[in-house]
Amino acid sequence: MSSIVINRRVFSAGAALAAASLVAPGVQAQAGKPEKTRVAIAVGGKASFYYLPLTIAEQLGYFKAEGLEVEISDFAGGARALQAVVGGSADVVSGAYEHTINLQNKGQFFQAFVLQGRAPQIALGVSTKTMPHYKSVADLKGKKIGVTAPGSSTNMMANLVLSRAGLKASDVSFIGVGTAAGALAALRSGQIDAMSNIDPVMTMLEQKGDVRIVFDTRTLKGTREVFGGPMPAACLYAPLDFVQKNPNTAQALTNAIVHGLKWLQTAGPGDIIKTVPEAYLLGDRGLYLASFDKVREAIALDGAFPDEGGKTALRALASFDTTLKADKIDLARTYTNQFALRAKARFKA
Repeated sequence: MSSIVINRRVFSAGAALAAASLVAPGVQAQAGKPEKTRVAIAVGGKASFYYLPLTIAEQLGYFKAEGLEVEISDFAGGARALQAVVGGSADVVSGAYEHTINLQNKGQFFQAFVLQGRAPQIALGVSTKTMPHYKSVADLKGKKIGVTAPGSSTNMMANLVLSRAGLKASDVSFIGVGTAAGALAALRSGQIDAMSNIDPVMTMLEQKGDVRIVFDTRTLKGTREVFGGPMPAACLYAPLDFVQKNPNTAQALTNAIVHGLKWLQTAGPGDIIKTVPEAYLLGDRGLYLASFDKVREAIALDGAFPDEGGKTALRALASFDTTLKADKIDLARTYTNQFALRAKARFKA
């Protein structure tokens, strides 16, 4: 039986590469010149580890090496970054994969084309100041929960946790607090009772004893426990029309991110500190590095989306969003691995 499984896996891997070569002839070959050399990327919370591959690609000049002039605009959360692309002020979103599903449900087709995170890296914690006697999710009823921005992936995870406990989103108040110093201040001052957020913010609050973490997707194990399977997280995604009209540009963007992922596989703490802007450290290098240790395995390895990832995301969204028509969603149109497989071969990621 085991040999049959192994053979199937070998066959599947071979089939995937064969498919990639059909879509992108000459996997080893460079793509042609980018159709669009100036690209505007919108991101929600650039200083967080969630988007570290994007920052690495930018800081180490990997976008420029691919012939791109990239302008990155930072917003308070992923939902705001998405609005920038929908509104036409940006071309590509660096954001959470599940937005592609929500958008398709509204009749808008967006496609993710390179994965930055293979786990959401979101932790949900309760304030030790305002909720010292927390026992279960039911205790959150009537409370204020901080999220990066309403409608963002941090909001989505909180909704999922609430729904499993029989609570609705309307049973709590969600407040956008961003992903940096403002989030720390909101929790510590008692403006919010709990927080669903990303690192380094959550580790900083955790290590100072300000929050008690109750749900954690900063590890692959924690992600499976919360979502029930692999959950693709940060990625680059754009309107399907943009990807189809600008395949060389999408390839160049993917190459830069995968190059960054390759660098991150062997980067040490000192390398990270030297590369990211000083402001990202939030005034505490030690805690920043402790945060990096917590999320390191959540960073994607080669930019490719896991086969079961789309199903996991769709299942999670459908569990609390009654407007989502799950049977109408075409997951094959929400992401593609054709660019990542090509970049993986080039950089041996």
